[in-house]
Amino acid sequence: MLAYYAMGSHQGWAPINVEYHRSSPKVAGNNREIYYARYIDWFITTPLLLLDLLLTAGLPWPTIVWTIFLDWIMIITGLIGALTPSAWKWGWWTFGTVAMFYVFYNLAGVGRKRAKLLGSDIYRTYMICGVLTLFVWLCYPIAWGVSEGANLITPDSEAVFYGVLDFLAKPVFSVALIVGHWNIDPARLGLTINYGDEELPHRGEKGAHNGATPAAAADNGVAGNNTLTA
Repeated sequence: MLAYYAMGSHQGWAPINVEYHRSSPKVAGNNREIYYARYIDWFITTPLLLLDLLLTAGLPWPTIVWTIFLDWIMIITGLIGALTPSAWKWGWWTFGTVAMFYVFYNLAGVGRKRAKLLGSDIYRTYMICGVLTLFVWLCYPIAWGVSEGANLITPDSEAVFYGVLDFLAKPVFSVALIVGHWNIDPARLGLTINYGDEELPHRGEKGAHNGATPAAAADNGVAGNNTLTA
């Protein structure tokens, strides 16, 4: 939301010399607006989307952290490429695309197999959200290529292209995920949620020595502030 506010008010962008000059008057000129605000938004929001999806599959934290790291690599390389005023930008695009396919491997391979073991309802939710994510995210390198990369479409058309993808990747994905999780017990995913009305484990009463419970303190010869002697 903040990123689109920035872009809508013509902020969060930088002029970059174009590598490919086009004859069309819509994209003619020596500079192009590169909206870095969009990449800041992706850097924050896309890891949350991946976290939701990978937790649905019950994947371990090392796999989740690695996938999010690859996602950050994908976004950072995309931004560097967009800000590069030469053909070297396509090298950054390649690095980002490779990172994206590693993310896809964890989603379509590792995550899908794990979700299938958790039950048909979890698997169905994961597949709906996962297929949506794979399809939409696959379109982002294409959008980058025809806009920041090859300078084929105008910044306005670029905003529409990315806007449609963001709408599918975030609000539509979120609704599908919430509906899918509606009747799924988080415990089946290895998650424990405290809703505020449950008692927390007692950490020991006042007077226990070094955080020990009264029973443990008594076993050690200490009960409250009284010391037991022979």
